[in-house]
Amino acid sequence: MPTIVGIRFRRAGRVYYFDPAGHELQVDDWVVVNTARGMEIGQVVIAPRQVRDNELKEPLKPVVRPATSADLRSMQAYRLQETQALARAREIAAQYNLPMKIVGTEYSFDGARLTVYFTAEGRVDFRELARDLARSLKTHVEVRQAGVRDEAKLLDGIGICGRQLCCAAFLDNFDGISIRMAKLQNLPLSPLKISGQCGRLLCCLSYEADFYREARGRLPKPGDEVETIHGRGQVRDVNFITERLTVEYEGGKVLEVSLDQLGPAPPPATPVVAAPAPAPKKRRRRRRPKMQGQTAAPSPAAPTRPASAPAGSAGAKKPAGPKKPEGEAKAKQPAPRRRRPRRRPDRRDS
Repeated sequence: MPTIVGIRFRRAGRVYYFDPAGHELQVDDWVVVNTARGMEIGQVVIAPRQVRDNELKEPLKPVVRPATSADLRSMQAYRLQETQALARAREIAAQYNLPMKIVGTEYSFDGARLTVYFTAEGRVDFRELARDLARSLKTHVEVRQAGVRDEAKLLDGIGICGRQLCCAAFLDNFDGISIRMAKLQNLPLSPLKISGQCGRLLCCLSYEADFYREARGRLPKPGDEVETIHGRGQVRDVNFITERLTVEYEGGKVLEVSLDQLGPAPPPATPVVAAPAPAPKKRRRRRRPKMQGQTAAPSPAAPTRPASAPAGSAGAKKPAGPKKPEGEAKAKQPAPRRRRPRRRPDRRDS
């Protein structure tokens, strides 16, 4: 298993890994290493330890040697000259009317190289600046464009919290920050409240995002109905830090309760379906019983037929008609049709 050591070259800068190459190193020791930009001096921030082979993405460069007191004095002397180099670089940029803002300069520990950092809205031709600055300071000059966050890191300052900027104090990498983190923490979405010195979203928005995300999934949301020791109510506000709820009950009473005062979750309300109205009962007309000795009146539409006199009566006469021949059978007279008496209307009391 290979052995690595973590080294940082700038304050709150990124940590790079090197091979200790058999040197006995401890945290806060200064060492000289060979990088892609040449010889650099850095400070040990991670003590030598062993890692697995699959954790290394590329071969490690070895540590050249521990830094001596002469190396540290040279580094300190050139850091004091960075202010003069910054003023000279700004003077040359203004001389050529370059649309750029020079924000910082950095010498190597032995003065062999000077790095100039600037910010600009677009691409800038800085070849004349690098040539004149190298001729003036008699060293190799590298010009690099920095972002707005890197600018705040180089310039340093005080944030709205009253403390040193996080990027200049301890942040070694800029994580992705979105406006969703501010909404998750119920923060005002005003740019003046959630923006830092660089004009971007505050880096500290990501510090508590995981806590709020976990708390939102565990606590009731505003608008939910909950059962408490005071009865059933509706959640109006949630304090995720103290884990207390503001609940409104019937009648407009508002109380603040804690989680241990919550009861079981109320069952979902079932819609009440109204029963259909019964159909009106049809009234049946009662048939009036027929009184004894009452005869039905003849229908005016039906013709009256004379009643035949009983047989053997003296005054009975048969109607005259054509005589039927002898031997012809007498036709059977049809029986008189029985008429159904007409139903009399019921008499109702007025």
